[in-house]
Amino acid sequence: MAAKLKGVAMLIGHESIVTVPWPLLRHQHLVAIKTRLVESGYAPATVNTILYGVKGVCRAAFNLGEMTSDDLQRVQAVRPVRGERLPAGRRLTKGELAALMDACGRDETAAGVRDAAVLALLYACGLRRSEVAALTIDSHDPESGELRVIGKGDKERLLYVDNGAADALADWRMIRGGEPGPLFFPINKGGRLIADRGISDQAVYTILKKRAREAGVRDIKTHDARRSFLSDLLELNVDALTCAKLAGHASLDTLRQSYDLRGEESKRQAVALLHVPYRRRTTLPSGRLGE
Repeated sequence: MAAKLKGVAMLIGHESIVTVPWPLLRHQHLVAIKTRLVESGYAPATVNTILYGVKGVCRAAFNLGEMTSDDLQRVQAVRPVRGERLPAGRRLTKGELAALMDACGRDETAAGVRDAAVLALLYACGLRRSEVAALTIDSHDPESGELRVIGKGDKERLLYVDNGAADALADWRMIRGGEPGPLFFPINKGGRLIADRGISDQAVYTILKKRAREAGVRDIKTHDARRSFLSDLLELNVDALTCAKLAGHASLDTLRQSYDLRGEESKRQAVALLHVPYRRRTTLPSGRLGE
Protein backbone atom coordinates (compact mmCIF):
# COMPACT_ATOMS: atom_id res chain seq x y z
CA MET A 1 0.00 0.00 0.00
CA ALA A 2 2.90 2.35 0.74
CA ALA A 3 4.15 1.76 -2.80
CA LYS A 4 0.72 2.52 -4.23
CA LEU A 5 0.41 5.73 -2.20
CA LYS A 6 3.87 6.76 -3.39
CA GLY A 7 2.60 6.27 -6.95
CA VAL A 8 -0.29 8.62 -6.15
CA ALA A 9 2.16 11.15 -4.71
CA MET A 10 4.22 11.11 -7.89
CA LEU A 11 1.08 11.30 -9.99
CA ILE A 12 0.14 14.61 -8.36
CA GLY A 13 3.65 16.05 -8.50
CA HIS A 14 5.26 14.97 -5.21
CA GLU A 15 8.40 12.87 -4.75
CA SER A 16 7.44 11.45 -1.38
CA ILE A 17 4.36 10.38 0.57
CA VAL A 18 5.21 12.72 3.43
CA THR A 19 5.14 15.85 1.26
CA VAL A 20 1.57 15.27 0.07
CA PRO A 21 -1.00 17.45 1.91
CA TRP A 22 -3.39 14.52 2.33
CA PRO A 23 -5.90 16.41 4.55
CA LEU A 24 -6.43 18.87 1.69
CA LEU A 25 -7.61 16.19 -0.74
CA ARG A 26 -11.17 16.68 -1.86
CA HIS A 27 -13.73 14.82 -3.93
CA GLN A 28 -12.62 16.40 -7.19
CA HIS A 29 -8.97 15.53 -6.52
CA LEU A 30 -9.77 11.86 -5.96
CA VAL A 31 -11.90 11.80 -9.13
CA ALA A 32 -8.97 13.28 -11.06
CA ILE A 33 -6.58 10.69 -9.61
CA LYS A 34 -9.03 7.92 -10.51
CA THR A 35 -9.33 9.23 -14.08
CA ARG A 36 -5.56 9.48 -14.53
CA LEU A 37 -5.07 5.93 -13.28
CA VAL A 38 -7.72 4.56 -15.65
CA GLU A 39 -6.27 6.47 -18.58
CA SER A 40 -2.82 5.11 -17.72
CA GLY A 41 -4.10 1.58 -18.25
CA TYR A 42 -4.24 0.33 -14.67
CA ALA A 43 -6.51 -2.66 -14.09
CA PRO A 44 -9.81 -1.89 -12.31
CA ALA A 45 -8.81 -3.89 -9.22
CA THR A 46 -5.54 -1.95 -8.94
CA VAL A 47 -7.31 1.40 -9.31
CA ASN A 48 -9.82 0.43 -6.63
CA THR A 49 -7.06 -0.69 -4.27
CA ILE A 50 -5.33 2.67 -4.69
CA LEU A 51 -8.59 4.54 -4.11
CA TYR A 52 -9.18 2.47 -0.97
CA GLY A 53 -5.73 3.43 0.29
CA VAL A 54 -6.23 7.13 -0.31
CA LYS A 55 -9.62 7.02 1.38
CA GLY A 56 -7.97 5.31 4.34
CA VAL A 57 -5.46 8.14 4.64
CA CYS A 58 -8.34 10.62 4.56
CA ARG A 59 -10.09 8.70 7.34
CA ALA A 60 -6.91 8.97 9.39
CA ALA A 61 -6.80 12.70 8.70
CA PHE A 62 -10.40 13.02 9.91
CA ASN A 63 -9.60 11.06 13.09
CA LEU A 64 -6.75 13.48 13.74
CA GLY A 65 -9.08 16.46 13.33
CA GLU A 66 -7.43 17.58 10.10
CA MET A 67 -10.42 16.95 7.80
CA THR A 68 -14.08 17.76 8.29
CA SER A 69 -16.74 15.08 8.24
CA ASP A 70 -18.37 16.67 5.17
CA ASP A 71 -15.12 16.56 3.19
CA LEU A 72 -14.50 12.99 4.29
CA GLN A 73 -17.98 11.90 3.20
CA ARG A 74 -17.48 13.50 -0.22
CA VAL A 75 -14.16 11.71 -0.63
CA GLN A 76 -15.73 8.41 0.41
CA ALA A 77 -18.48 8.98 -2.15
CA VAL A 78 -16.06 8.56 -5.07
CA ARG A 79 -17.27 5.37 -6.74
CA PRO A 80 -14.92 2.48 -7.53
CA VAL A 81 -14.07 1.52 -11.09
CA ARG A 82 -16.19 -1.20 -12.63
CA GLY A 83 -14.75 -4.14 -14.55
CA GLU A 84 -12.17 -6.84 -13.98
CA ARG A 85 -9.22 -8.48 -15.71
CA LEU A 86 -8.09 -12.06 -16.06
CA PRO A 87 -6.09 -13.27 -13.05
CA ALA A 88 -2.39 -12.43 -13.00
CA GLY A 89 0.31 -15.06 -12.88
CA ARG A 90 -0.04 -18.62 -14.08
CA ARG A 91 -0.72 -22.15 -12.99
CA LEU A 92 2.11 -24.64 -12.71
CA THR A 93 1.73 -27.94 -14.53
CA LYS A 94 2.25 -31.30 -12.86
CA GLY A 95 5.34 -31.75 -15.00
CA GLU A 96 6.80 -28.46 -13.80
CA LEU A 97 6.21 -29.38 -10.17
CA ALA A 98 7.90 -32.72 -10.72
CA ALA A 99 10.83 -31.02 -12.46
CA LEU A 100 11.29 -28.63 -9.52
CA MET A 101 11.34 -31.54 -7.07
CA ASP A 102 13.77 -33.46 -9.28
CA ALA A 103 16.08 -30.43 -9.33
CA CYS A 104 16.11 -30.45 -5.52
CA GLY A 105 16.63 -34.22 -5.50
CA ARG A 106 19.74 -33.94 -7.67
CA ASP A 107 21.30 -31.72 -5.01
CA GLU A 108 22.66 -34.16 -2.44
CA THR A 109 23.46 -31.42 0.08
CA ALA A 110 21.25 -30.20 2.94
CA ALA A 111 20.15 -27.32 0.69
CA GLY A 112 18.49 -29.78 -1.67
CA VAL A 113 16.43 -31.29 1.16
CA ARG A 114 15.54 -27.86 2.58
CA ASP A 115 14.55 -26.45 -0.79
CA ALA A 116 12.32 -29.43 -1.55
CA ALA A 117 10.47 -28.82 1.74
CA VAL A 118 10.15 -25.09 1.01
CA LEU A 119 8.73 -25.71 -2.47
CA ALA A 120 6.43 -28.41 -1.12
CA LEU A 121 4.88 -26.02 1.41
CA LEU A 122 4.56 -23.24 -1.17
CA TYR A 123 2.42 -25.50 -3.33
CA ALA A 124 0.79 -28.07 -1.01
CA CYS A 125 -0.27 -25.45 1.56
CA GLY A 126 -0.56 -22.42 -0.71
CA LEU A 127 1.73 -20.34 1.48
CA ARG A 128 2.99 -16.88 0.72
CA ARG A 129 6.77 -16.62 0.77
CA SER A 130 6.61 -14.40 3.86
CA GLU A 131 4.55 -17.08 5.60
CA VAL A 132 7.16 -19.74 4.79
CA ALA A 133 9.94 -17.54 6.17
CA ALA A 134 7.99 -16.90 9.39
CA LEU A 135 7.42 -20.58 10.23
CA THR A 136 9.00 -21.98 13.38
CA ILE A 137 9.64 -25.56 14.39
CA ASP A 138 6.61 -25.30 16.69
CA SER A 139 4.38 -24.26 13.76
CA HIS A 140 4.28 -27.86 12.55
CA ASP A 141 3.01 -30.94 14.36
CA PRO A 142 4.48 -33.94 12.50
CA GLU A 143 2.05 -36.41 14.11
CA SER A 144 -1.17 -34.67 13.08
CA GLY A 145 0.26 -32.83 10.08
CA GLU A 146 -1.11 -29.55 11.40
CA LEU A 147 0.65 -26.39 10.33
CA ARG A 148 -0.20 -23.12 12.08
CA VAL A 149 0.40 -20.11 9.88
CA ILE A 150 0.25 -16.41 10.70
CA GLY A 151 -0.85 -14.64 7.53
CA LYS A 152 -1.65 -11.13 6.40
CA GLY A 153 -3.38 -8.96 8.97
CA ASP A 154 -1.93 -11.11 11.78
CA LYS A 155 -4.59 -13.74 11.05
CA GLU A 156 -3.81 -17.29 12.11
CA ARG A 157 -5.06 -20.26 10.13
CA LEU A 158 -4.64 -24.00 10.46
CA LEU A 159 -3.39 -26.01 7.48
CA TYR A 160 -2.41 -29.64 7.00
CA VAL A 161 0.77 -31.07 5.51
CA ASP A 162 0.18 -34.45 3.88
CA ASN A 163 1.46 -36.89 1.25
CA GLY A 164 4.70 -35.91 -0.50
CA ALA A 165 4.85 -32.56 1.26
CA ALA A 166 4.85 -34.34 4.62
CA ASP A 167 7.67 -36.61 3.44
CA ALA A 168 9.75 -33.66 2.22
CA LEU A 169 9.24 -31.80 5.49
CA ALA A 170 10.05 -34.93 7.53
CA ASP A 171 13.39 -35.31 5.73
CA TRP A 172 14.24 -31.68 6.38
CA ARG A 173 13.31 -31.95 10.07
CA MET A 174 15.70 -34.90 10.39
CA ILE A 175 18.54 -32.68 9.16
CA ARG A 176 17.42 -29.57 11.03
CA GLY A 177 16.90 -31.19 14.40
CA GLY A 178 14.31 -30.34 17.01
CA GLU A 179 15.87 -27.24 18.54
CA PRO A 180 13.49 -24.27 19.03
CA GLY A 181 13.62 -21.56 16.42
CA PRO A 182 12.82 -20.97 12.75
CA LEU A 183 11.73 -23.98 10.71
CA PHE A 184 14.08 -23.15 7.85
CA PHE A 185 17.71 -22.06 8.29
CA PRO A 186 20.12 -20.50 5.80
CA ILE A 187 22.81 -22.88 4.54
CA ASN A 188 26.31 -21.72 3.63
CA LYS A 189 28.27 -22.84 0.58
CA GLY A 190 29.91 -25.57 2.61
CA GLY A 191 26.51 -27.12 3.33
CA ARG A 192 26.50 -26.05 6.96
CA LEU A 193 23.29 -24.83 8.61
CA ILE A 194 23.35 -21.29 10.02
CA ALA A 195 21.10 -21.89 13.01
CA ASP A 196 21.15 -18.41 14.53
CA ARG A 197 18.47 -17.05 12.20
CA GLY A 198 15.77 -18.12 9.77
CA ILE A 199 15.56 -17.61 6.04
CA SER A 200 14.03 -14.40 4.72
CA ASP A 201 11.14 -14.08 2.29
CA GLN A 202 13.71 -12.94 -0.30
CA ALA A 203 15.57 -16.21 0.31
CA VAL A 204 12.37 -18.13 -0.48
CA TYR A 205 12.18 -16.25 -3.78
CA THR A 206 15.84 -17.04 -4.50
CA ILE A 207 15.30 -20.73 -3.73
CA LEU A 208 12.42 -20.95 -6.20
CA LYS A 209 14.30 -19.09 -8.92
CA LYS A 210 17.39 -21.27 -8.50
CA ARG A 211 15.49 -24.54 -8.64
CA ALA A 212 13.34 -23.30 -11.54
CA ARG A 213 16.47 -22.44 -13.51
CA GLU A 214 17.90 -25.90 -12.83
CA ALA A 215 14.60 -27.54 -13.78
CA GLY A 216 14.13 -25.52 -16.96
CA VAL A 217 10.90 -23.97 -15.68
CA ARG A 218 10.47 -20.44 -16.99
CA ASP A 219 8.44 -17.41 -15.97
CA ILE A 220 7.62 -18.61 -12.47
CA LYS A 221 6.91 -16.54 -9.37
CA THR A 222 6.55 -17.70 -5.78
CA HIS A 223 2.88 -16.67 -5.80
CA ASP A 224 2.26 -18.97 -8.79
CA ALA A 225 2.58 -21.92 -6.41
CA ARG A 226 -0.24 -20.44 -4.31
CA ARG A 227 -2.34 -19.85 -7.43
CA SER A 228 -1.71 -23.45 -8.50
CA PHE A 229 -2.66 -24.74 -5.04
CA LEU A 230 -6.07 -23.07 -5.19
CA SER A 231 -6.73 -23.76 -8.87
CA ASP A 232 -5.92 -27.45 -8.46
CA LEU A 233 -8.18 -27.74 -5.42
CA LEU A 234 -11.05 -26.09 -7.31
CA GLU A 235 -10.50 -28.44 -10.22
CA LEU A 236 -10.72 -31.37 -7.79
CA ASN A 237 -14.17 -30.03 -6.79
CA VAL A 238 -13.16 -28.80 -3.35
CA ASP A 239 -15.79 -26.21 -2.46
CA ALA A 240 -14.80 -22.57 -2.82
CA LEU A 241 -15.44 -21.73 0.84
CA THR A 242 -12.96 -24.38 2.01
CA CYS A 243 -10.41 -23.11 -0.52
CA ALA A 244 -10.85 -19.56 0.74
CA LYS A 245 -10.35 -20.70 4.34
CA LEU A 246 -7.19 -22.60 3.41
CA ALA A 247 -5.83 -19.51 1.66
CA GLY A 248 -6.82 -17.13 4.43
CA HIS A 249 -9.13 -15.12 2.18
CA ALA A 250 -11.98 -13.24 3.81
CA SER A 251 -13.84 -12.92 0.51
CA LEU A 252 -14.75 -15.48 -2.12
CA ASP A 253 -14.40 -12.69 -4.70
CA THR A 254 -10.64 -12.60 -4.04
CA LEU A 255 -10.45 -16.32 -4.74
CA ARG A 256 -12.52 -16.04 -7.90
CA GLN A 257 -10.89 -12.95 -9.36
CA SER A 258 -7.23 -13.54 -8.54
CA TYR A 259 -6.61 -17.23 -7.95
CA ASP A 260 -8.92 -19.32 -10.11
CA LEU A 261 -6.59 -20.27 -12.96
CA ARG A 262 -8.33 -23.41 -14.12
CA GLY A 263 -8.27 -21.79 -17.53
CA GLU A 264 -10.22 -22.41 -20.69
CA GLU A 265 -10.24 -26.19 -20.26
CA SER A 266 -12.70 -25.99 -17.36
CA LYS A 267 -15.03 -23.81 -19.44
CA ARG A 268 -14.67 -26.17 -22.41
CA GLN A 269 -15.53 -29.15 -20.22
CA ALA A 270 -18.52 -27.32 -18.73
CA VAL A 271 -19.96 -26.52 -22.16
CA ALA A 272 -19.45 -30.14 -23.23
CA LEU A 273 -21.92 -31.19 -20.52
CA LEU A 274 -24.75 -29.54 -22.47
CA HIS A 275 -26.52 -31.44 -25.24
CA VAL A 276 -28.17 -30.02 -28.31
CA PRO A 277 -30.43 -32.66 -29.96
CA TYR A 278 -29.22 -32.15 -33.52
CA ARG A 279 -28.31 -34.90 -36.00
CA ARG A 280 -25.93 -34.32 -38.88
CA ARG A 281 -27.66 -34.60 -42.25
CA THR A 282 -26.54 -37.15 -44.77
CA THR A 283 -27.20 -34.71 -47.63
CA LEU A 284 -27.24 -30.93 -47.55
CA PRO A 285 -29.36 -28.60 -49.70
CA SER A 286 -27.62 -26.23 -52.09
CA GLY A 287 -26.99 -22.79 -50.64
CA ARG A 288 -23.48 -21.68 -51.54
CA LEU A 289 -22.98 -18.17 -52.80
CA GLY A 290 -23.71 -17.87 -56.47
CA GLU A 291 -25.69 -21.09 -56.68
